[in-house]
Amino acid sequence: MALFNFGKKKEEEKKTPACACSCGCAASEAESITNDCCPDLKEGEICCIKVLGSGCCHALYENTQSAVKAMGISVEVEYITDLKKVMEYGVMSVPALVVNNKVVSTGKVLKTENVQKLLQKIVSEK
Repeated sequence: MALFNFGKKKEEEKKTPACACSCGCAASEAESITNDCCPDLKEGEICCIKVLGSGCCHALYENTQSAVKAMGISVEVEYITDLKKVMEYGVMSVPALVVNNKVVSTGKVLKTENVQKLLQKIVSEK
């Protein structure tokens, strides 16, 4: 009898929650990372913004919220501290900033101005 069942998950455990981005799509979290969770997203639009961290990265979250507000973007910034979800993005150091399900910054707390520059770069890609 095996004491450990490494690498084997029950079918229920494999199911991932619905995408948490503000677009309200029904994509799984894993799909939203690899595929565009917002299928109608046009170049230069921002669908979702996430800050990944272990709870100590609140400054990046606040700076990102300030940048979004200053730019007049109507997107909710999500703060993800669940280590399992953070690891799904392949991030090796936190905090990390994810825009439209693409990691755009890791390992540093960006100032509000720097977040604005990153977001402006994405918005200007038309």
